[in-house]
Amino acid sequence: MTSTWNPFSEEEFTSSIVKCNISSTPGPNKLAWRHLKHILKDKVCLKNIINIANTCLEIGYWPTHFKMLITIVIPKPNKVLYDIPKSFRPIILLNTLGKLVEKVISDRLQFHMISNNVIH
Repeated sequence: MTSTWNPFSEEEFTSSIVKCNISSTPGPNKLAWRHLKHILKDKVCLKNIINIANTCLEIGYWPTHFKMLITIVIPKPNKVLYDIPKSFRPIILLNTLGKLVEKVISDRLQFHMISNNVIH
């Protein structure tokens, strides 16, 4: 069975971005969720981002810019020694725009799987 991927809609992006916490730390692109939420209120910007996401899926290419990340290593509290890797917690900060597109894809996949009784 072959299935086609429908283009993303404005509703998918607006419902996904509502769930994003504005206090999250921005990734390497320095774009915070509160900024992206403000940008996407402009319909032209929203349509342009949707076009980018649709084009990425259409041609099967995920831009290198979306794959950029920053890893921050934080020491765990109350450790006696800090000379072993388990004494630290890595935090990965991803590109915010790439994370938004991933959230939209995730929401769509979850909906599809639940509506087709793949998962309950």
